[in-house]
Amino acid sequence: MKYLIVGLGNIGPEYADTRHNIGFMILDKLAKEEGAQFFNMRLAYYTEVKHKGRSLHLIKPTTYMNLSGNALRYWMNELKIPVENVLVLVDDLALPLGILRLKPKGSAAGHNGLKHIEIILGNNNYARLRFGIGDNFPKGKQVNYVLDAFDKDELPELPALIDRSIEMIKSFATAGTELTMTRYNK
Repeated sequence: MKYLIVGLGNIGPEYADTRHNIGFMILDKLAKEEGAQFFNMRLAYYTEVKHKGRSLHLIKPTTYMNLSGNALRYWMNELKIPVENVLVLVDDLALPLGILRLKPKGSAAGHNGLKHIEIILGNNNYARLRFGIGDNFPKGKQVNYVLDAFDKDELPELPALIDRSIEMIKSFATAGTELTMTRYNK
């Protein structure tokens, strides 16, 4: 069984540890734990890891956030992975830091990466792991907030949340969406 795990983010050092790049951060940690290395390939940094007989194909799109769907479509087609085996990792302003939610489908909720994926797929029927980043910003400063690094008081929480996200990715691939939601969505 093959799975495509898409970590959303923006390429470039200026975006490296920003809230908007949590998808990249999760996949970087997963690859490191598995001894895998990303390679710059067509439209994405790509690597593959194995987990309990499953192949997890990890991509970090190099298209920038607003064109994430292009990388997702290319790699789905290239690897012949059906949409039900796709999981998108995304930052979410609507959830406070510390909350992780797996959803089988849903709206883009104003997220430009998800909006583009929806346009490319023609629907919103793909799983996503929503990583809460909170909404602690003044009115009109949303872009600055998501493109900023996590605050000093948030940093201690990140390692455990990233580890939990990795557990959820592995559960998605082995137990499926519904069981993973039951087990991890709180």
